[in-house]
Amino acid sequence: MNSRYLPRVVDAEMVAGLRSMPAVVLEGPRACGKTSTGREHARSEVMFGSDPSARTAAEVEPAGLLEGPEPRLLDEWQLAPEVWNQVRAACDDGRRPGRFILTGSAAPADDITRHSGAGRIMRIRMRPMALFETGLSTGEVSMADLFDVGTRFADRPAAGLRDLIEAACRGGWPGCVHLDTTDAQAYSASYLQEVCRADIPLLGGPARDPVGVQRLLRSLARNVATEASQRTLASDTGGDHPMDPRTVGAYLDALRRVFVVEDVPAWSVQLRSRAHLRRAAKRHLVDPSLAVAALDGGPQRLWSDLTTFGLLFESMVVRDLRVYAQAARGRIAHYRDSSGLEVDAIIERGDGAWIALEIKLGGDTAIDRAARSLLKLRDTVEERQVGAPANLVVVTATGYGYRRDDGVLVVPLTALGP
Repeated sequence: MNSRYLPRVVDAEMVAGLRSMPAVVLEGPRACGKTSTGREHARSEVMFGSDPSARTAAEVEPAGLLEGPEPRLLDEWQLAPEVWNQVRAACDDGRRPGRFILTGSAAPADDITRHSGAGRIMRIRMRPMALFETGLSTGEVSMADLFDVGTRFADRPAAGLRDLIEAACRGGWPGCVHLDTTDAQAYSASYLQEVCRADIPLLGGPARDPVGVQRLLRSLARNVATEASQRTLASDTGGDHPMDPRTVGAYLDALRRVFVVEDVPAWSVQLRSRAHLRRAAKRHLVDPSLAVAALDGGPQRLWSDLTTFGLLFESMVVRDLRVYAQAARGRIAHYRDSSGLEVDAIIERGDGAWIALEIKLGGDTAIDRAARSLLKLRDTVEERQVGAPANLVVVTATGYGYRRDDGVLVVPLTALGP
């Protein structure tokens, strides 16, 4: 055990995965902590990212790299794609659990993993740290609590709005936990530059203009937490020669493969009303700090522009909800229909239970409006298909957690946990 290791919500999934499956693939954006988490659960390691000789050995004799105390960590395995089939074959040998941990910062082309790992390999997504992991959230209200109609109260958190603005600027990167906000913002700006300059080209395939990718990232930041289409993003890239929407689509695919873009899909549900569901996904970067960096923002500018921070706050809440929901085997979506009804997040568990959440900075008027949307959604969906919601929740930036007279739960982000 590393005494300096920052425990992660995903640790429990790692333990469960290694207990039941021969191999676990831990994937997510670069610098989110995959290597540290992999090492925490491994007994030996091969570091493809930092050891060129390991990549050479993978080309010559990949099977030899699998020999060592288990679980054996194969870090940044996509740099030595030859090991995939070797791991898959080794997993078939005896089928014993807990043999390999593979970490990866990019999803390889489909032809590399064309031989399925089904029944042998479990994939676990890792993201930047949620506020509970960085210590800014008390975790007083868990994801299980959100599915419990008995949840009633949470103390007023010590963290205020300025703390959340700084948290959005700093981001959930483990390397930034102990940095001041200015240095953390420089880190995020450098991160975006490396995504454009190095990470995307490493994917191979068609050439992608780093300047074009940077323009698209800035457009995504301007449109974060919206349903901006590829055509809208293309137009928003600006200049005399906006991008072709097909180019935007190709760049978005590349950004998804390096786990920088993670949109929220639309919820699919049967309605009682004549309204029609909208199918567009909501745009999100994997961490709000990347949007701040792309916009050249900072705490003071966001404090002066709470409308923009409101969108970034939604993106930060979505990041945290993804972390907590994944641990509860839940998936996140959003809702919008042709009547104009919108709800920011729906979390649906594998057992069919679901909750609906609206995300607001706070204030009685905003909370009232959010509660009305949630209650209208409850009355709009066909309960015979999905059942009644376990809870309707307004996530706020500050204030106490409590249950309103209409049954809607109000919870500050800084009280949420796994």
